[in-house]
Amino acid sequence: MPSKVSCLYLLTVVCWASALWYLSISRPTSSYEGHMSIPIRKTVKTPKNFTFTNIRSRTLNPHSFEFLINEPKKCESVSPFLVILISTNHKEFDARQAIRETWGDESIYEDIHILTIFLLGRNTDDVLNQMVEQESQIFHDIVVEDFIDSYHNLTLKTIMGMRWVATFCPKAQYVMKTDSDIFINMDNLIHKLLKPNTKPRRRYFTGYVINGGPIRDMRSKWYMPRDLYPDSRYPPFCSGTGYVYSADVAELIYKTSLHTRLLHLEDVYVGLCLRKLNIHPYQNSGFNHWKMAYSLCRYRRVITVHQISPEEMHRIWNDMSSKKHLRC
Repeated sequence: MPSKVSCLYLLTVVCWASALWYLSISRPTSSYEGHMSIPIRKTVKTPKNFTFTNIRSRTLNPHSFEFLINEPKKCESVSPFLVILISTNHKEFDARQAIRETWGDESIYEDIHILTIFLLGRNTDDVLNQMVEQESQIFHDIVVEDFIDSYHNLTLKTIMGMRWVATFCPKAQYVMKTDSDIFINMDNLIHKLLKPNTKPRRRYFTGYVINGGPIRDMRSKWYMPRDLYPDSRYPPFCSGTGYVYSADVAELIYKTSLHTRLLHLEDVYVGLCLRKLNIHPYQNSGFNHWKMAYSLCRYRRVITVHQISPEEMHRIWNDMSSKKHLRC
């Protein structure tokens, strides 16, 4: 007889498919990025007795958004070796499920505790909010804050993840931030980069380091107006498709963000915070921020690959898992 969880999961999949079909034919996507009141769950506030020490009194970005969906007890009984924060949006249920069933499976390693958390803002469509609420009740791996989920609010989403780690999972050793269309070679990430049997690093940050400057073309996705960022060069920053840092950096960047002017390019903004903290990101060629055709031997050499669909995620994961005995 099917379990309650199996039935709920099946119901969620059916509801997701129905809701997305309905939305695609009858409800245009809104680009509104302001705030509106949508009741989807009783809010969970940060504990009143929780404080960060040495926060400057002059706060530019208080980040006072409440948690609409939270998992505050995830780390109460364990201290994860790695917390993976995945930036996603409401319509990406298939991508989230593919990650849960492949590299994001928290039971991959019996002796290494890994925690997977999906990060979202609030959608302007109440139907999608309710679907994510149901998904959260089944999997308990979703965190939502009360800001509008949009491309221009990706920085808020990233800072939300760091706030969550600093508040609810401060004893984690490492954190990875990535996106929902990224494939991760977990063996390379865990055993070749982070190395659980070595002393945990501090003030550590690594990924695909970019040294560039602002794009002034208004037609570009990465357009940066001069009045928002007048300098001709950005500080070194890691591509937002995937980077790893020691867990102490989560609190440091969160605190620094409170008095650092917001930029909509989240990876550039994190780079600005790192410069203020005098933390230099390390270049690692294993982090790829582009699409790469699948080859068993090529994928064995990397940590991340970009633009991977849910179907590809399953196919690549299954192929690599079944051919561990083969040599390149």
